[in-house]
Amino acid sequence: MELIRQYFETITPLSDEDWHYFSSRLTAATFPKKSLILQAGQTEDHLSFIAEGLVRFFIPGDEENDLTFSFSFAGDFVSAYDSFLTRLPCGYHTEALTNTTLLRISYADLQDIYQNTTAGNIIGRHAGEDLYLTLLRREISLLKESAEQRYLQLVIDQPHLIREIPLKYIASYIGITPQALSRIRKRIMDIS
Repeated sequence: MELIRQYFETITPLSDEDWHYFSSRLTAATFPKKSLILQAGQTEDHLSFIAEGLVRFFIPGDEENDLTFSFSFAGDFVSAYDSFLTRLPCGYHTEALTNTTLLRISYADLQDIYQNTTAGNIIGRHAGEDLYLTLLRREISLLKESAEQRYLQLVIDQPHLIREIPLKYIASYIGITPQALSRIRKRIMDIS
């Protein structure tokens, strides 16, 4: 809990009263490695903060053809945010790639916090903006950069990603086949 308070206080100062009001509505949930946090067809009811772990977002296909479109790491907010906001079923899965602990707040509790605390509004706006900016950067990257550029940027921005995530998911995330990713990695190693 202290980790999330420290994070929130980088966004806005929190009085002990506001923190207590907010933290009393947080619940911890632990998901084992490779388990679904949210399944396609379910409605997202939580905005979560990753205390530890790694989460993958993907559109299900057959085992070799899942389409991975995002990852979230410890210290990130995570949610099927479109479903959370619209209260409609989600069209994709969220999965714990490693043992993952989330600090979660329900939609109803978050609405209550928005109504009753100034800090809650600031933090909620920041979480929404952060999720939006992450998606926008990815969309621009897919439109402007080559697969090799996307891979190299991933290595620079998220070096731990390469160690923790199976290459087939990384290949899907950057929009190529695992074989094409192997060729890119070999070409990069040959240059180094």
